[in-house]
Amino acid sequence: MKTSQPATSGARILHPTEFFHSGVTAFFALQSDQRFSYCLYVPTAHQQATEPLPLVVVVHGTNRLAERYRTHFRDFAEEHGCIVLAPLFPAGVADPEDLHGYKRLLHQGIRYDTVLLDIVEQIGSRYTVDTTRFLLHGFSGGGQFAHRFAYLHPERLTALSVGAPGRITRINPEAPWWLGTADVAERFGREIDLGVLRTVPVQMLVGDADTDTWEIAEPGLDVGGDTRIERMLALRDNWEQHGIRVRFDLIPGMGHSGSAALPHVQRFFAGILEPSGAGRSA
Repeated sequence: MKTSQPATSGARILHPTEFFHSGVTAFFALQSDQRFSYCLYVPTAHQQATEPLPLVVVVHGTNRLAERYRTHFRDFAEEHGCIVLAPLFPAGVADPEDLHGYKRLLHQGIRYDTVLLDIVEQIGSRYTVDTTRFLLHGFSGGGQFAHRFAYLHPERLTALSVGAPGRITRINPEAPWWLGTADVAERFGREIDLGVLRTVPVQMLVGDADTDTWEIAEPGLDVGGDTRIERMLALRDNWEQHGIRVRFDLIPGMGHSGSAALPHVQRFFAGILEPSGAGRSA
């Protein structure tokens, strides 16, 4: 619960309703499908914004710690004048036992990529924010979602950060989804536009101590290696073979920790949002 009073140092005092749509927000239901929700960090700059603010989208992993990821970005949002969106894809939506459906974008008839786009559209109707393109990060399960989202909607991305996914989808017209991309058009009604994807600044990151395999073992499948490190390298090599430049960060001493990865993600995103564009260099 918020305990601070509305700020008065700016040009206007926030109405109480507006106050709860600023800073750290509640979770709001997606109106087109109330099974899904999201929270935001709306920076002080939004109070007087006359031009749309940049949007950063941070996708949770299997534990669904959306609120934590959002809150880790609050200082970044204030410094760079951007709105941070953390969607919540609950477990067990169409299947009580399902933990992973959102990661592969399509499960039991639910298109999780379009759920995210509907959330983005909804916040665009309420906030002064650029919803045409956004910066996207996901770690672990969120990293699975993020790189697959990029296949289908590269034109919506200002930048992409993919952190330590346990399972990867490589560009491979010989293997079906999710291992490859042979049937993307049949499944999703969209072709992969590699030309557009090549224009998106991409970061891939993983810790050099992220070596546990108990959760991600896939016996008998070519999944790019046994560890998340090997799979991240396989995805990087696959994308670079298709002309997609990748900034690859192997983080010393880091295990499988989304929180520990965030400073590296924020440095990358800062380079995109700052005029110098330093984050674009691989």
